[in-house]
Amino acid sequence: MSEHNIAGKKVAFLLTDGVEQVELTGPWDAVKEAGGQPTLVAPKSGKLQGYDGTEKGETFDVDLTLAEANAADFHALVIPGGVVNADHLRVDRDAQAFTRAFFEQHKPVASICHGPWLLIDAGVISGRNVTSYHTLQTDLKNAGANWSDEEVVVDQGLVTSRSPRDLPAFNDKMLEEIEEGEHAGQTA
Repeated sequence: MSEHNIAGKKVAFLLTDGVEQVELTGPWDAVKEAGGQPTLVAPKSGKLQGYDGTEKGETFDVDLTLAEANAADFHALVIPGGVVNADHLRVDRDAQAFTRAFFEQHKPVASICHGPWLLIDAGVISGRNVTSYHTLQTDLKNAGANWSDEEVVVDQGLVTSRSPRDLPAFNDKMLEEIEEGEHAGQTA
């Protein structure tokens, strides 16, 4: 049983094909165990292909397309990683706008591994304290973020981690931020 209680809180998981499977399923299960309601949001309807590293993994059903989803209906956003997933999402204008809306509404956002790439293109990363998969550090620094090599970094509602091995810390801080709710300093 989770030490966190987020009963009644709706959490959007934003992803597309190529998601790093464990970075979806780990936080998803953590949200459910804490009483929250996860929703899979994607650019297109149907099924998405997950990956376990470079190998194809499971497929996941899309609950809502970005065209149908509204950030105002959710309490928090989770952006899993996976190189292909993150690379496609970061150039999707609807994904950028959906992500930016969570910052504008001061809601918690949690992103792991390659997920923070989307935060650059959404224009919400400048001046923020973050971590990510190590290969993104130059991109994040160039976008004005304060990057550090830590298991998990929390900055006023924004939670970031480096890789699947950081999932226990990531999930704990993600749930803590969702439990706390809106942060005035969580802005675009």
